[in-house]
Amino acid sequence: MIGVKTSLHQDETPQSGKGRGIALALIASMAGLMFGLDTGVISGALPFIAADFHASDAVQGWIVGTMMGGAVVGSAIAGKVSLRFGRTGAMFLAAILFVVGTLLCALAPTVFVIFIGRIFLGFAVGIAAFAAPLYISEITIESARGAMIAFYQLMVTVGIFAAFVFDGLLSGGGHWRWMLGIMVVPAILFLIAVRVLPQSPRWLVLKGQSERARKVLHLLRSDKELADDELREIQSRLEKNHELGFALFRENKNFRRSVMLGLMLQVMQQLTGINALLYYAPRVFQAAHFGTHAAIWATTLVGLVNMLSTAVAIIYSDRWGRKPLLIASCVLMVISLLGAAAILGSGTDSLVLEMVLCGLILIFVAGFAIGAGPLVWTLCSEVQPTSGRDFGIGCSTLMNWAANMVISAIFPVVMGMVGGSLTFVIFAFCNGLFILFTIFFVPETKGITLERIEANLYAGKALRHLGD
Repeated sequence: MIGVKTSLHQDETPQSGKGRGIALALIASMAGLMFGLDTGVISGALPFIAADFHASDAVQGWIVGTMMGGAVVGSAIAGKVSLRFGRTGAMFLAAILFVVGTLLCALAPTVFVIFIGRIFLGFAVGIAAFAAPLYISEITIESARGAMIAFYQLMVTVGIFAAFVFDGLLSGGGHWRWMLGIMVVPAILFLIAVRVLPQSPRWLVLKGQSERARKVLHLLRSDKELADDELREIQSRLEKNHELGFALFRENKNFRRSVMLGLMLQVMQQLTGINALLYYAPRVFQAAHFGTHAAIWATTLVGLVNMLSTAVAIIYSDRWGRKPLLIASCVLMVISLLGAAAILGSGTDSLVLEMVLCGLILIFVAGFAIGAGPLVWTLCSEVQPTSGRDFGIGCSTLMNWAANMVISAIFPVVMGMVGGSLTFVIFAFCNGLFILFTIFFVPETKGITLERIEANLYAGKALRHLGD
């Protein structure tokens, strides 16, 4: 790709190669920024869109849900796009779709055009959410892999927070078109930035371009011997498994196990309730008697906590490990959701309880951000074998958006029918199930090469032992 030099100098060290890999991973993480911006911006714009177009609760649900539907389709085709054009090609296509979708939403004369724009944004998000974590996992050395995929999730939270800030600043005048339209600036920057990324060495080997893969590995590792060893290991794993994608899924029961693990991780992540809360946070705060403007600024605080707490995963995912952080994450969410349910169920209207409720929601968001948010994407990128990675991650990403779409579309209806209290109890129960699932099925993968995880998978080891 243009903009990347592959020549080496005699004085380069493994640290310089690692730093180069991290720099490229940071650029790829801009996909997460776009993901977050388009996820977060709708919560503040939705009340004003509803007022301008006289949109019912059901129509508002579809304004949110159409992006999720587009993301389902985007993630369904992402594997094929990535397999044919590479991870960087998939991200470039996503960047173009981000620009088109943003402009359609900002300039929309009717709700129908907003639907179309949100579908384009969904295509972009589905492809980007597939390609970026996959690319990062494939170019980053194992000692930094967890942190860098977590950084992708941090960029998601940065995008959500930035969107909430813009919403808060523009909410006074109800300028929803500016809320949506300003997102075209980072979309164009992402379109430009993705052009400097080299292709993933694992994808190049998969396509029979071993010499190009060697050059990229030399760029990323700087130690030629280390890079050549890694190349030989990648080639060895591919030689043992000639089948790709669905053919491998059909023929190999061990690959089916890793795909099912990815699917269940994504379902459990959505059942935590995080996206329903982020999309409809102003409504949740209004249910606690916050005014519309105050509710939007309270939602901004949610975005800030989400962003800051994700830094915990970046710092500790490669120190403490994935499983301890996941379990701690779910415990915090269960406690905070039950507390919020108790307050909403009490029917008491007092400033103190409103502040306590706000605090509990912030604890819930912090709990999600330290584990269930970033680490699900990390694990889904790690447990799939090279020859089936596009298919496996494509399936798990599709499942994420399908569950996201369903939960986001029915959340306002369910909350209106049974109330916020019971809704939060249901999400608390789901987080309890997530704890049990993590204990019995999720592997600890910190510090383990992707090829070692793959070897354990094909050896038939239990899922929770893939990182041994």
